[in-house]
Amino acid sequence: MRVVKGPTDRVVVVGAGLGGLAAAIRLAAAGREVTVLEREDYPGGRAGKLSLDGYEFDTGPTVLTMPSLLEDLLGTVGEDLAGWLPMTRLDPAYRAHFPDGSTLDVIADTARMAGEVARVCGAREADGYLRFVDDARELWRLERDDFIDRNLDRPQDLVTANLWRLLVRGGFGRLQSKVDSYFADPRTRRIFSFQAMYAGVAPHQALALYAVIAYLDSVAGVYFPKGGIHAVSRALADVATKHGVTIHYGATVASVSVAAGRATGVVCADGRRFTADTVVLNPDLPVAYQDLLPPVRWRNPLLGKLRYSPSCVVLHVGSRQSYGAIAHHNIHFGRAWRETFDEVINQGRLMTDPSLLVTNPTRTDPSLAPDGRQTYYVLAPTPNLTAPLLDWRGSLSGTYRSELIDTLEQRGYVGFGDAIEVSRFVTPADWADQGMAAGTPFAAAHTLRQTGPFRPGNLHPTLSNVVFVGSGTQPGVGVPMVLISGRLAAERITGVVS
Repeated sequence: MRVVKGPTDRVVVVGAGLGGLAAAIRLAAAGREVTVLEREDYPGGRAGKLSLDGYEFDTGPTVLTMPSLLEDLLGTVGEDLAGWLPMTRLDPAYRAHFPDGSTLDVIADTARMAGEVARVCGAREADGYLRFVDDARELWRLERDDFIDRNLDRPQDLVTANLWRLLVRGGFGRLQSKVDSYFADPRTRRIFSFQAMYAGVAPHQALALYAVIAYLDSVAGVYFPKGGIHAVSRALADVATKHGVTIHYGATVASVSVAAGRATGVVCADGRRFTADTVVLNPDLPVAYQDLLPPVRWRNPLLGKLRYSPSCVVLHVGSRQSYGAIAHHNIHFGRAWRETFDEVINQGRLMTDPSLLVTNPTRTDPSLAPDGRQTYYVLAPTPNLTAPLLDWRGSLSGTYRSELIDTLEQRGYVGFGDAIEVSRFVTPADWADQGMAAGTPFAAAHTLRQTGPFRPGNLHPTLSNVVFVGSGTQPGVGVPMVLISGRLAAERITGVVS
């Protein structure tokens, strides 16, 4: 494993996102003097917060899996997760709503879920589900230690006995084909393949090894912390501070200072300077290269130009209206399937028959809204800003917001528009303004050539003491992967594999 050369006693972390905070805690545990600089007045990065007239919203991820990663992280400094971050395991993890009017609860209990699949889709589908779970569980076991949970410096690092086992299990085939080999019903086929969009790839193009995303969601379980996903950021920041990390909020970093092939510190927009032996960068990786670092031919020659994931719009709503037929997380599938991915990913167009995620956090934590009120988080996938057909800074924003509300009302959210008390509509243009390349919060897509050692690395190619952390680098997108990236970044600095 390549590591930072030279002294590493003083570390400056730019950005208090989940990855940056995870790295900071681990570095503090290893005895480093750590300073975190965050441009906002609160921690979180993508996992931020929005407060509107007594309503509280998560601005980024709403799905939390693998809390064991947080337990391990806090354990490095002798802290107990339950004491810092009480959370609820959601039951169901999701509720799927289909265009024929049927619903299917995704339950993170294999026996109960088999019964639910049998109830909705028949006994044969339930048998397919049980076989799929066994396969996905084994894929996760094979992938985690060798390909996700360790630093990869070169393609040869992939060559392990588990690589052969993954090949034999069809891990490098296509996700949709693998899912279809277990399920015949279009409803179950969608439930266990839609997660490919998290990785920025259509199910029929994604590698089969990404079946592990469905495994983590639907088998390992989905959790919700009291206070929302942003509470994870706040807890990590408080733990970091307790254990000696200094966090400066309202500190916008303008550049990384460089001398003799090494970073010497960072300069803030207000003129403050912070010296460092090592610099960890949590901003979106391409933006960090472009805005904070000296020009460099930084792209891996195997990659060429990065291909970015699709983006999304998010409608945050504080409402007077509740709906008894929904769960905490709801997936509303349109009639179209493969065509919708083609529209967003290949044609650069909005989905004509969209599938939507609707999250109702106050169903689990009523404290996120005034008494008797509800919060809703509505997400619709869209093209990223590399698509030239959509002008989100013009009238499209207002038009599409209205279309989404109409779609929700057609799908059972009666009176949704009239019940809105506060709202905020976030588009790809807003993501770009927040410093996300191509206007997507999902970073580079997980194509074969942007996965594992082919993904942009977490060590700068020429500055020997600059380390990257977050979804743009290894291992990739999603809260679990970002938390793991914090550990991988810390290991590059300490040289100790934890």
